[in-house]
Amino acid sequence: MSTTLITNSCLPLSLTFLIFIFLAFSAYNTNDHITLFFPSINVLPPTNDLKTLNAAAPPPTVEVEPQPLKPPLFPATNTTTANITKSDTIVNHIKQKKGNTSLLRIEQDLAEARAAIRRAIQRRNFTSQKEQSFVPKGSIYRNTYAFHQSHMEMMKRLKVWVYEEGEQPLVHDGPVNNIYAIEGQFIDEIDNSRRSTFKATHPYEAHIFFLPFSVTNVVHYVYKPIMSKMDYSRDRLQRLVEDYISVVAHKYPYWNRSNGADHFLLSCHDWAPEISDAKPELFKDFIRVLCNANTSEGFQPKRDVSIPEVYLPVGKLGPPNLGQRPLNRTILAFFSGGAHGDLRKLLLKHWKDKDSQVQVHEYLPKGQHYTQLMGLSKFCLCPSGYEVASPRLVEAINAGCVPVIISQNYSLPFSDVLNWNQFSIEIPVEKIPEIKTILQNVSKNKYLKLHMNVMRVRRHFMMNRPAKPFDLMHMILHSIWLRRLNFRLIASQ
Repeated sequence: MSTTLITNSCLPLSLTFLIFIFLAFSAYNTNDHITLFFPSINVLPPTNDLKTLNAAAPPPTVEVEPQPLKPPLFPATNTTTANITKSDTIVNHIKQKKGNTSLLRIEQDLAEARAAIRRAIQRRNFTSQKEQSFVPKGSIYRNTYAFHQSHMEMMKRLKVWVYEEGEQPLVHDGPVNNIYAIEGQFIDEIDNSRRSTFKATHPYEAHIFFLPFSVTNVVHYVYKPIMSKMDYSRDRLQRLVEDYISVVAHKYPYWNRSNGADHFLLSCHDWAPEISDAKPELFKDFIRVLCNANTSEGFQPKRDVSIPEVYLPVGKLGPPNLGQRPLNRTILAFFSGGAHGDLRKLLLKHWKDKDSQVQVHEYLPKGQHYTQLMGLSKFCLCPSGYEVASPRLVEAINAGCVPVIISQNYSLPFSDVLNWNQFSIEIPVEKIPEIKTILQNVSKNKYLKLHMNVMRVRRHFMMNRPAKPFDLMHMILHSIWLRRLNFRLIASQ
């Protein structure tokens, strides 16, 4: 069996253009810009807009014809795949026949979800089978109707198969505290928690497949001892992930039928983007869910998923809420952090301990409280460190402090659905010396609107266990769900 990967850019050009013209005029009004950017594995037409592509596409046609088991996309490596027996191949062939039928159902399920999103956009209404405690509205969203309906469809339909192969601590486990906490929290929520409604009980019913690797744990346990710079080579990490894929690709038909397009790995570790460097062809369709979403280092927003870096204190799901009301915030801008990377060094050079209104510290003065100072600040500076992502983005939002993003080549989290310019300010690196002037020129009304929107968007960056609709965990899942919505698998001879 071979499988064709079809993106929704396959509509005839004339039809796509007519649909675009129709929806562009029918889906816009002066109060709300109804546009939702849904990335695709392949480059979409210039609109990059689901409502003209995914939502308008007809339900996908899936032709299924059982074929002999297709060999893996890569040679067997090491002894991990050498022990695959002939009986395993026979079992795989039987599973593959069943899998063909399940693929029909999966693709029809996704087609129905696309159609529901299309109707929500066209009718401009919020529909749900049960009463909702929260409905997304306002300018912080690219398309409120599409986002709401897509999230409802995800809640109703999405199933994630977590591969069971491997043992802790390298897989099925991860850190749940400190700077890489989101890695372990996600694994625990989707893999280990019995409360998750998203975990598939069988791979046949899965829309998407999760490789439960912890890059952080691999670095912690495998990269020891470190005797020289050569010991930091990423080859061990890369081989472990490649071998894991080899095992599951030999044992199941799912990787090979999509070339990994419906598979993902999630990590916040700085090394995570490099898992695909050794064999880029193997990972060309694979979904990397990363905090380090640097477009200059290979991150592809149309395929990969950007997630926020979240610092979780031990035993807690977030910092204390010490945010003050807007009129009680007496500090114009605040930052405290080490000189990690050239960008921060530049920030500290211009502003470190030099201004009472733009309070920039490498180390906080004795007796001052980091979270409390954020709560007293109107704007919180969020410069990149060694990598583009920083936990300060989420810390600022949780403190009700308007984030000031100072970065380069950073694909912001959840940009599929969120309008970051409605609740944050972006200052180019070359304008770091002008920070005070730029922020002082923000009018009172604009600041109050930004602050209000920060308070509204905050729910999307809050960690809950178990996860709740529209919270951080669900936003991550929704970003993955969007990538799966954006292509179709057609099995044929």
